Amino acid sequence: MFDAVLIVSFGGPQSMDDIRPFLANVLQGRHVPTNRIEEVAQHYEHFKGVSPITELTNQQAVSLQERLKAFGYSLPIYIGMRNWHPLLPDTLRQMSDDGVRNAVGFITAAQHSYSSCEQYRQNVADARAELRAAGKPDVEVTYVQSWFDHPLFIETNALHVREALAKLPPNLRGQARLVCTAHSIPRQMAEESLYREQLDTSARLVAARTGMKEWALVYQSRSGRPETPWLEPDIC
Repeated sequence: MFDAVLIVSFGGPQSMDDIRPFLANVLQGRHVPTNRIEEVAQHYEHFKGVSPITELTNQQAVSLQERLKAFGYSLPIYIGMRNWHPLLPDTLRQMSDDGVRNAVGFITAAQHSYSSCEQYRQNVADARAELRAAGKPDVEVTYVQSWFDHPLFIETNALHVREALAKLPPNLRGQARLVCTAHSIPRQMAEESLYREQLDTSARLVAARTGMKEWALVYQSRSGRPETPWLEPDIC
């Protein structure tokens, strides 16, 4: 019997002052050139230091709670972020204090890799270890499995594609090409997971659902050392 849902997400800065501390969390243990860090920081500064991921995750939590209630499940929804507030250790501590003992864990990444899923599970495990070390009751977390090909996930993305097509002039719609983008990861990491294969499946199903015969899967947001090969082609 589950008594709560834990949504696990990446997290993002919510002000200009948050940007560099946030990036320090993201890049912890990685050797990234300072100029590259500043380049990324400037991207966030362009949006006044506010990442939309926190608000979007909050909206997802509200919608999920309403959906669960419609099916007769009155479960509290908690949000824990890997890289910014509310941080996972704080969320797990609150859950423990609230009496939660068995939670459903939902990681907001459809495709599986170490950086998109396994790392988050490890972060949750570390937060649970902190609870036990502090003498607090543990919170067991059972995770939702991969949903990269779930019909509702595919249909939702297809809906966005249709909405975008509708904004094009009628004479250009037939020439439009679908470009599906995803966060790049190191090739070695990709070879140790099903990330690339699951992305390809998701993109293919969305293209089929929308009737788009011309489509491509590309990547963005690579980081780390320039000499380390990452998934390509890059969207640029």
